[in-house]
Amino acid sequence: MPELVLESNGRTWTLDPSRSYTLGRDPQGDVVVDDARVSWRHATISFNGRNWVVMDHGSTNGTFAQGQRIHHLEISSDTALNLGNANDGPRVTLSGAAAPAASPQAQPQPQQPYAAQGVQGATPGWVQEGQQQAQAQGGRQQQPPQQPGSYQSAPQQSAPYVPQQQGPGGAAGAAPMYGDRSPTTFHQFSLGRVMRIGRALENDLVVSDLQVSRNHAEFHSTPDGRMEIRDLGSHNGTYVNGMPIAKGGTQLLGPADIVGVGHSTFRIVGDRLEEFVDTGEVSFSARHLTVTVDGGKQILKDVSFGVPEKSLIAVIGPSGSGKSTLLKALTGYRPADRGEVLYDNRNLYKQFAELRQRIGLVPQDDILHKELTVKKALKYAAKLRFPADTTAAERDARIDEVLRELKLDIHKDKKVTSLSGGQRKRVSVALELLTKPSLIFLDEPTSGLDPGMDRDVMQLLRGLADDGRTVLVVTHSVAELAICDKLLVMAPGGSVAYFGPPDEALNFFGYDTWADVFSAFENYRDYDWAGRWKGSQHYQMYAADIDAVAPQSVQVPQMQAMRPPKPQGWMSQFVTLVRRYVSVIVSDKGFLALTVILPAVLGAVSLLIDADRGLLPNEPNQAGRIVPNGTATTVLLILAVGACFAGAANSVRELIKERVIYERERATGLSRSAYLMSKVFVLGMVTVLQGLMVGVIGFSSREIPEEGLVLGGFTLLELSIPIMALGFTSMMFGLIISALVKTAEKTMPLLVMFAIIQVVFTGCLFALHGAVGVNQFSFLMPSRWAVAAAGATLDFNRISPPETPGDLDPLWEHTAGTWLMDMGALIALGVICGFFVARFLRRHEPEVMRK
Repeated sequence: MPELVLESNGRTWTLDPSRSYTLGRDPQGDVVVDDARVSWRHATISFNGRNWVVMDHGSTNGTFAQGQRIHHLEISSDTALNLGNANDGPRVTLSGAAAPAASPQAQPQPQQPYAAQGVQGATPGWVQEGQQQAQAQGGRQQQPPQQPGSYQSAPQQSAPYVPQQQGPGGAAGAAPMYGDRSPTTFHQFSLGRVMRIGRALENDLVVSDLQVSRNHAEFHSTPDGRMEIRDLGSHNGTYVNGMPIAKGGTQLLGPADIVGVGHSTFRIVGDRLEEFVDTGEVSFSARHLTVTVDGGKQILKDVSFGVPEKSLIAVIGPSGSGKSTLLKALTGYRPADRGEVLYDNRNLYKQFAELRQRIGLVPQDDILHKELTVKKALKYAAKLRFPADTTAAERDARIDEVLRELKLDIHKDKKVTSLSGGQRKRVSVALELLTKPSLIFLDEPTSGLDPGMDRDVMQLLRGLADDGRTVLVVTHSVAELAICDKLLVMAPGGSVAYFGPPDEALNFFGYDTWADVFSAFENYRDYDWAGRWKGSQHYQMYAADIDAVAPQSVQVPQMQAMRPPKPQGWMSQFVTLVRRYVSVIVSDKGFLALTVILPAVLGAVSLLIDADRGLLPNEPNQAGRIVPNGTATTVLLILAVGACFAGAANSVRELIKERVIYERERATGLSRSAYLMSKVFVLGMVTVLQGLMVGVIGFSSREIPEEGLVLGGFTLLELSIPIMALGFTSMMFGLIISALVKTAEKTMPLLVMFAIIQVVFTGCLFALHGAVGVNQFSFLMPSRWAVAAAGATLDFNRISPPETPGDLDPLWEHTAGTWLMDMGALIALGVICGFFVARFLRRHEPEVMRK
């Protein structure tokens, strides 16, 4: 059995064929290569009985022989390897192997996908053939190419290695959770010792991450020698294989289980704890994503691509190509019906509860309140997203750090609405960077910006990627694609037309400009763009390894309802949301003025109607017949309609204008009920005060009964309370409208329709009692019950008696019980409206949270 001589960095090893040798950065390995591009356990050299064999173990940056990435290489002659980089990676020379002469060849490991291999420094034959075809055609084609390979240049770099798929337990056997990435640090276990994890310095294992509670969780051994993790009431949760354990609960750990705490993950290996800190350098891939809508139509078709860490990827395509659908599938907002999304080799759909904290999403619309200053908007966001035990100083320090990074510190005291479009987009990015996401998605961040701002935003994204994040941007702008690492072009119908370097895309399509490419998409919609892509050499270079996963292995599992842990308790979220909402209202001087002027005007209008007439029943005339007091019913009609209109107008735009903000905050742990109750509380207070103002102005200058039914001598208050409650319930109806509509423009017609319907069903225009069907339908109208309560106090059965003396309206009976019943029904309508608003809000949450 021949010995093998290994030389590296001036040192020489003689390898014994009776054992295997490990190469990598692990100090306990056989051949230690101290270079950041080399993985912890990079490769193994062993003798298989016939030849010496080099096995790459899925290293992050690869092993190369003659410029070609290899995974399994039988050494038959003197061989030089480069670790981590084909050109200048650490060099390892192998010599002295006595074996039959054969040329080195790379073979993939069985059942393990790996990147297509490209030879550096040479032009492959298929490229030369493509160049000859292009020359024969006299230039680039001006019609959809009928054969793949009709472009003029080809990539000469290999795609990054994509780690193999995890097993069901969250890890592939004993393989590290991040491919072959080395642990950040090790922690030695002692028998019977408890190891506590948290942000506070007194913990055994201190994690300096604001997503982690001060005392978060602890590892401890059981009497039978097994290990378990116990959550210590953490705010953002403790996860095992991506699934949260109960707050304050425990779970036994197996050898392949992964524990997630904030941005750190842990695994027990023997008697030591390996810690992996997610610093942002993560790979990302999508495999066979398919989305089918009602009717069986596919709007996303078998989309596969993979990107390495610290990359900037642009997604472009014509309208109807599925870009927005793809973004929702990649972020987990609307999981694909088939396929999987891998976040550093972890299934995003299965482990969304944990991984959602590491993903930032910047929608096309700004995810902040424009009425606030930059610093104040970020303060409220940090208060909602960070655990309750973070101090104001810790939050302020993180905010200042992000502002400096994005060069927004000079604008921190400006209102968001006063910033330019590019600066507002930076603030939206800053909001997402607060929690240090490793993966950032942006939807049309340059929409509506001029070319200069377009460049600034794209350069900002380039900087974010260079700083150690993976950034994916959906855009219509093609001016700055050159600064991206990869470009994904979507074809009409939701399929991939190209994925690879941006500077080779136009040559791939055979056109001079992107306008020509998009025109071809439009003019040849039935052309098989996906088939052409999969038949190309570009596909072999950049996507074949991802696509090689068997379709049956990527079926999306049935997901259970996922309720993400809330960083803050319900009351803390409620208080923060109320304070933020009050700040928004106070900063809007126009809204404040309108809040006071509107009820004053509505109340004053009622004074124009027979100002000297009271609201008491008329005495019988000479014939003994009671003459109706038309002034009372008219005044009450005006006040009721005014309260309806004011209350609904206060809320009819509130949810629709904050829909994007709510969607994003809900995904980060916002309580739906806390959000809704903050709206109800603030708007309710405003509306009730408006109702009080309307009632006092409308009733105080007229003669009213001296004694009320319920409040005794406080008759003015007893008459105003139904008007206040009517405004509140109308405000709840306004929230229903706001939760239902898709655009703010649709709210005004519905507001007018609502107000008119309330006029009809007050009972002041015509008698409702006795009208079969109409009367029963009126019970759904808040104005019916509010007017009935006030009418009971005023004794409407005497003020406006029916034509048939015995046909009195039971809702107008002059009794305390009737007044309380009318008010109870009015309040019950408001509560029912709140239930429906909460249900409608569910439609605007990530779908994975609604399963």
